[in-house]
Amino acid sequence: MAGGLYAQTTDTDASSKKEQREERKLKRISLFKQLEEGENLYQREFSLGGRINTDGWAGFFELGWRKSRQKVTYFQFEFAEKKNPKEDKKPGALKDIDQFGFIYSEKPYIYGKQNNFYQAKLGVGQQRLIGGKGNKNGVLVNAIYYGGLSVGLKKPYYLNVVDPNTSRGVQVKYGQDPLYDQAFLDRSSIIGGAGFGKGWGEVSIVPGIHAKTGLRFDWARFNEVVSALEVGVNAEYYTKDVDIMIDQDPKKFFFNAYIALQFGKRWDKK
Repeated sequence: MAGGLYAQTTDTDASSKKEQREERKLKRISLFKQLEEGENLYQREFSLGGRINTDGWAGFFELGWRKSRQKVTYFQFEFAEKKNPKEDKKPGALKDIDQFGFIYSEKPYIYGKQNNFYQAKLGVGQQRLIGGKGNKNGVLVNAIYYGGLSVGLKKPYYLNVVDPNTSRGVQVKYGQDPLYDQAFLDRSSIIGGAGFGKGWGEVSIVPGIHAKTGLRFDWARFNEVVSALEVGVNAEYYTKDVDIMIDQDPKKFFFNAYIALQFGKRWDKK
């Protein structure tokens, strides 16, 4: 009789432990599915990304906090450069063959360029939920609108050109001396670019404002991860004329379309 009771107790304990293991497994599965498929309600998010514009490029980082189920407010800082569609990059002139038989060329240059134009932007915006992803293979869709201040940095573009008086190379910027200005549009007078570092001591500040709107598609499997594609349009206005190319009229207003990729994480405030 005692042996029977012992066996029954053992079977009961084993069954109870098995049920507990199954319960814990179901909880893990439930939690896992919630991370994958549940509604995204994380309070904070941070991401880094890059953007290709129809008139240049940008890199940025973003910090956001959830205001409600459907709304996330975020700050964004980005650094960008404007490119004129007519920019034509050319190879530098060939140097003489050295003692080992190698041929070297001067630095490449952009024909007809007058200034580099960079922008440091800081702004605030909102994401508004359009559609949740529903399941782990779904896509979270948000409408975004954003605006802020822009600090334009106009840097003179230097070339290494032939000095008509000495026939030697000299590094000059457009507008420095009428004697050299014609060389910027005379390929036979251009030796090559002066290099990225030249001209930073002469940067001029151009204040402005900017705004954008678009759609953001987040395809990350887990809600705590940001993996998003954003498409939209961007507008910028500056208080001074910006002249990028010699043969193009300067302008204050810029409008472009863009596509961006960004990656990051979400978490709850503790």
